[in-house]
Amino acid sequence: MSNIKIVTDSAVALTPEEIAFYDIKIVPLSVQIDGTVYEDGVTIQRDEFLEKMAVSKNLPQTSQPSIGAFQLAYDEIHQKYPDSEILSIHMSSGLSGTVRAAEQAAALTSAEITTFDTLAADRAQAFVVLQAAEMAKQGASMAEIVPAIEQARDESNIYLSFTSLTNMVAGGRLSKTQGIIGNLLNIKVGAGVTHTDGTVDVLLKGRGMKTIAKFNNNVIAKMQEYKEMVAIGISHAGIPEEATQLADRLKAIWPDLEIPVLNTTPIISTHTGVGALAILYRAR
Repeated sequence: MSNIKIVTDSAVALTPEEIAFYDIKIVPLSVQIDGTVYEDGVTIQRDEFLEKMAVSKNLPQTSQPSIGAFQLAYDEIHQKYPDSEILSIHMSSGLSGTVRAAEQAAALTSAEITTFDTLAADRAQAFVVLQAAEMAKQGASMAEIVPAIEQARDESNIYLSFTSLTNMVAGGRLSKTQGIIGNLLNIKVGAGVTHTDGTVDVLLKGRGMKTIAKFNNNVIAKMQEYKEMVAIGISHAGIPEEATQLADRLKAIWPDLEIPVLNTTPIISTHTGVGALAILYRAR
């Protein structure tokens, strides 16, 4: 049995099978919809969140797990496995204060804890978590795992597109005037997440769905320049058919890879709105 236990947060995109196989502890973020607070992945699931967001009066609000929630998770693991270390791996500090809450909680517990900022979310966060979990399962030490997950973080990429600017305006990411003009002109956006700080940068914008098609073509062309494709994931906000079609296209190029198609986390879909689609990959 591994001497290192893995903790992450609900911004990650893992399959139920992966969570069970590696015994990964997930600390949920909170989601508030029209005054009602839910625990992401516990009292509300991702498809249900999209349904509620579509009819909500106000833009949902997401909150990082409390320090107390992390402390409770750490203490429970420490009590069950007193000789184990904990590696707590979290979504980008550029998107949330989750990793900072984990750091503060680590100082309040007697467990031996290492925290790690993936500078990512969703399946790219999962690439890092799965690297750590597999090494821990094989008996690797913390000193061996940390450099490996730093490499996994550096090798992970996120490219996402979204078809409406409404949520970006409501969330304060764009001015109201920009959003109205953008939606009237049928503006579509393609963006990437930077390796250095985990923030989102707009890479392409234009009118109509041809912009999204061009963006995805550019991303796939870039993917084919790598010597080795380690892992690929497709995430979406309420468009499973389009996501599956994109996954099938990638599967034809990399037939040996499993390419999970998953609903994205509420902290992403809150800002992108329904219709967002992401290609996430790890390559070297």
